[in-house]
Amino acid sequence: MEDVRLRLLLDTVLDAAQGLRRELALPPVSVHPADTVDAVRPGTMTPRDIATRALSETDPALLDQLLALPQTHLVVDGYNVTKTGYPTMPLDKQRLRLLGGLAMLAAQTGAEVTCVFDGAELAAPVLLAPPRGVRVLFSKPGVTADELIRQLVRAEPPGRPVVVVSTDREVADGVAKAGARPVASALLLKRLART
Repeated sequence: MEDVRLRLLLDTVLDAAQGLRRELALPPVSVHPADTVDAVRPGTMTPRDIATRALSETDPALLDQLLALPQTHLVVDGYNVTKTGYPTMPLDKQRLRLLGGLAMLAAQTGAEVTCVFDGAELAAPVLLAPPRGVRVLFSKPGVTADELIRQLVRAEPPGRPVVVVSTDREVADGVAKAGARPVASALLLKRLART
């Protein structure tokens, strides 16, 4: 009986509201508050508009945007970057220069940073104190740095932003399939030059 009374009251209120709408000659609601917000609607933005808003793949600001995402993990193909940026330096100096720049980048952005080097090129174990904020990994014998990078990406939970720095096309394609965002080594080098 209570439900019947409640239904009767609700019907009365609805009928009264419809009567009031008719009496005031109010048109049906065709504009909602969200319709008044100025924005680009689908189909109204041209490719040129998109191009002017997008960052170039070579703009260091792109890397800044990616690293600004919450909980971003930056994975760096170490020798790929160093041999692109400073190929004439000895390997130990290449590593130190890159790791110094990555430490400053980690401090500035708060991103988790892992730098991977190929261990196959080492004649002896590397005595290296990793800089603060940078995880340094060398691949084991029989495993390439490229494979170690792919393992790191697969170890991440789905949805976590992972950015992989490598110009190696095979690495970039492999990590992209696993959900990571590949960027070129030159982009990181440009960003480190600004630091």
